[in-house]
Amino acid sequence: MAGGGFAASGGGTEFEAKITPIVIISCIMAATGGLMFGYDVGVSGGVTSMPGFLRKFFPVVYRRTQNPGLDSNYCKYDNQGLQLFTSSLYLAGLTATFFASYTTRKFGRRPTMLIAGLFFIAGVVLNTAAQDLAMLIIGRILLGCGVGFANQAVPLFLSEIAPTRIRGGLNILFQLNVTIGILFANLVNYGTSKIEGGWGWRVSLGLAGIPAGLLTLGALFVVETPNSLIERGHLEKGKAVLRKIRGTDNIEPEFLELVEASRVAKEVKHPFRNLMKRRNRPQLIIALALQIFQQLTGINAIMFYAPVLFSTVGFGSDASLYSAVITGAVNVLSTVVSIYSVDKLGRRVLLLEAGVQMFLSQVVIAIILGLKVKDHSDDLNHSSAIFVVILICTFVSAFAWSWGPLGWLIPSETFPLETRSAGQSVTVCVNLVFTFVIAQAFLSMLCHFKFGIFLFFSGWVLVMSFFVLFLLPETKNIPIEEMTERVWKRHWLWKRFMDDYSADEESVKGDKKNDKKNGPAVELGFNLNIGL
Repeated sequence: MAGGGFAASGGGTEFEAKITPIVIISCIMAATGGLMFGYDVGVSGGVTSMPGFLRKFFPVVYRRTQNPGLDSNYCKYDNQGLQLFTSSLYLAGLTATFFASYTTRKFGRRPTMLIAGLFFIAGVVLNTAAQDLAMLIIGRILLGCGVGFANQAVPLFLSEIAPTRIRGGLNILFQLNVTIGILFANLVNYGTSKIEGGWGWRVSLGLAGIPAGLLTLGALFVVETPNSLIERGHLEKGKAVLRKIRGTDNIEPEFLELVEASRVAKEVKHPFRNLMKRRNRPQLIIALALQIFQQLTGINAIMFYAPVLFSTVGFGSDASLYSAVITGAVNVLSTVVSIYSVDKLGRRVLLLEAGVQMFLSQVVIAIILGLKVKDHSDDLNHSSAIFVVILICTFVSAFAWSWGPLGWLIPSETFPLETRSAGQSVTVCVNLVFTFVIAQAFLSMLCHFKFGIFLFFSGWVLVMSFFVLFLLPETKNIPIEEMTERVWKRHWLWKRFMDDYSADEESVKGDKKNDKKNGPAVELGFNLNIGL
């Protein structure tokens, strides 16, 4: 065994749980979904700055980059088609996440991860072999479907399989793999940009097959979560898996709590409709806010377009790819910091500290670019360029140990079982909507806002820090099924939404009676839960 101990529960009881090898291995394999997502995020920025790729698919942008005096420094890459190459993935992910919600509940977390892996493989094949823009976009759409399924299933899987006391750290494995994927993509782009003949972009896009294959294999070998098995009526299997992953025979208290949570969940016929009930509003508001704010930090603007951004502010093409590798490495190391600190320091401390760090670094970047980078100037001077990279690394490090991983962790651990799949679906959906908007708009915003783009994002960082200060409760070391009693009913504002908890229970029973009276039509009616 890798470790031992007890996982705290509510009401003064404790669940015995050892940190077993099967939990660690399952979590590592599942979190490769993050590796694939990260590679997709990182690879697009490097590829879109490669002359061979631009010459084949975006000749207008290529001509601009070859004639520095033709356009403003900030506007060289402003092209809706180029932005669509990056953003189409997230639009597809947005659609796929609703179907992923259905498969996650109906068939389990493991099959959903397998579907994600198969979508990823199909997308990689099309992208690598792309002969025209349409083929390229269809490949990105298939990758987006994979993102929708993986982002739906993997955080749920990690939260449910992990012992309570290390749930935060194991859940952040997903985000760590995202950052490793980004770094891997940046390193690959740096290498493939040197390939003679301008076809290096095909290698960059093709190597996404490695994390795609790992996720597909991982989905075949990981265990299903006890929560999912019990939720789908496989009680004995669920009990056996719980015994296996906890490394102890004393699993009865936790098993009974999972069975009870599942029983309550089954009272709810329409999770999306139930998600809108008053008692679920705090979790929903916080989950949505975290996803919106996560994108409005500006992180994806930097990660999608890091080489393009560095090139725009005056770095040469080699220097811009090299700088993207540095920020990618900082991203990985800082996420490791989060794994070790999230269950010790708590979620709020990390978010608030990072808010200050991100705000200051973005304001200083805006000042430097405003003073040093003119519309048609060639380069930042050497010392200013190094300072900009340091500031961007400062920003990235703060995001990587706070808003990056916690934006996924907190929603996955706050929704009760009865709305967890629907809640995760909405969480992923909102994240992808705003990821799409930022990806589609950033290069145009950079062209019009110029250095002010960093002031725009820093203003949002200030807003979200106040949101955390006043409205986000601490959730560290609290079992998922105890959140209502130990978090929401004790918060100065959210406890008001818990007053009608009993009334909502009666409403759920009423829904159940109505469903029985109305027969199979209600059961069948829009079983995908879309729009309910």
